[in-house]
Order: sequence, then C-alpha cells, then structure tokens
Amino acid sequence: MKIQCRSRGQDLYIYLSGELDECSAGRTRAEADRLIDEHAGLSRAIFNLAGVKFMDSTGIGFLMGRYKKLKSYNMEMLLEAPDRSADKILAVSGVYRLIPKI
Repeated sequence: MKIQCRSRGQDLYIYLSGELDECSAGRTRAEADRLIDEHAGLSRAIFNLAGVKFMDSTGIGFLMGRYKKLKSYNMEMLLEAPDRSADKILAVSGVYRLIPKI
C-alpha cells in the first residue's frame, strides 16, 4: 500500500493505492495517523481510494479507525473515487452512513 498526501486550503487529501488488507493495514494506519496528527488544524480529510485495487474487512476497520481519530480533532472525513468493488463493500457495510462519498 502506498500513501501520499497534500493539503489544499482547509482540506487534507490522503491518496491510497494498492491493497488495503491485513498485510498492509498496520503500516498504512501508522502513516495515515501521522499525517492526520501533522494536519490536525484543518477542517476535513478526504481519502482518495481511486488507487485501491483490493479492500477487505480490514480496510473497513482502517477507515473507521481514521474516522474516529479525525472526530477527536473535530475534522470531517470524506471518501473519494472508490473503484467499483470497494464502492460495493463500503455501501453494503454501511460506511457511507458515517463517512460520505463525494
């Protein structure tokens, strides 16, 4: 899993690419948390999932954990550009009720 970020105005964009599964979740979690901590004064974080080619329940757990972390900073979380299979998993699991897709 590769993770990159950039900030624009009050938005933190986090770009994920690769497979978001049990093997990559720990390292990805640590890096995402570091980026969130560094940008804690911003209004929202947008996770771009266009490059995520595989995601299982561990990926959902990863997203929910970041949602809780961002809430502690009073930051909104949004999901952007999930591919078709990730979109289906996120919709069926109910993630979009808490973390809107843009």
